[in-house]
Amino acid sequence: MNFTDIPDDSEESEQTLRARAAAASRSTWVSVAVNIVLSALQISIGFISGSQGLVADGVHSLSDLFSDFVVLFAGRHASKDADADHPYGHQRFETAASLVLGGVLLAVGVGMLWSAMHKLAAPESIQEVQIIALYVAGGALLAKELLFRYMLSAAKRVKSSMLVANAWHARSDAASSLVVGLGIIGNLAGHPILDPIAALIVGFMVARMGWSFGYDALHDLMDRAVDEKEVEAIRLTLSETPGVKRVHDVHTRKMGDMIVVDAHIEVDATLTVEAGHDIAVDARQRVMQRHRVLNLMTHVDPWRQPDRDHPGGIASPP
Repeated sequence: MNFTDIPDDSEESEQTLRARAAAASRSTWVSVAVNIVLSALQISIGFISGSQGLVADGVHSLSDLFSDFVVLFAGRHASKDADADHPYGHQRFETAASLVLGGVLLAVGVGMLWSAMHKLAAPESIQEVQIIALYVAGGALLAKELLFRYMLSAAKRVKSSMLVANAWHARSDAASSLVVGLGIIGNLAGHPILDPIAALIVGFMVARMGWSFGYDALHDLMDRAVDEKEVEAIRLTLSETPGVKRVHDVHTRKMGDMIVVDAHIEVDATLTVEAGHDIAVDARQRVMQRHRVLNLMTHVDPWRQPDRDHPGGIASPP
């Protein structure tokens, strides 16, 4: 039995990491520019027009600025090469960033809920909203929806969960702007209480999304496995490697958007150690070329020809 773990010097892998970092930086800077303009416009016009919903939406856009800079920081560090302290690389900076994003969204959402409930408890303090608030809410809705579509496209192209999280953050903004717009319309139609109700709904949406992102990131940091479909695909690639008789005990854990895999492969017991090692190296290369695998450790077990007592073949215990 031997363990094979050959460092990957693949140029394709390095290009993938560079592409992910570049896409993260480009799309996030676009988001920064959009959110600077929107947050300033929404908060200022919200106060001027008397719309609590628009102010809440502006605070939501302002929180995006913080999350955007978290993404930029994480993207820069996640693309660093492995070192002595981080032999598997720095990809989990992305997972940590998703956890921080979730916490920010949750905190912002709870703050919105508190503010809206305080306003609803004193309905006499609700102001009549000016029509300019509706124009700003409509413009914000359009800008955020376009930003979401752009960011999600970039995230899917490089398969980055951190960028997907940030894209859906932008979509939550678009949804909140829609709710705020409806609340402003209700206020203008003579139902002023609808504006803080809109702010309340936005707060709930933001808090719920923050909880979801944070919960998923926390489980990934606890070495959650990838889904069974992806595990089966990796197992199939190993099984199809010439010289591999059987595959068992395939275990995965997420490392940012990449996967670290441990697997037992069985090879002919009559082969030399060198021959078994070569098969393991070939299996590793195949998996890393076909799947988003950062590293694969193979445990080589001897396999013997099936006989009457062992019709399925037998491998020595590890």
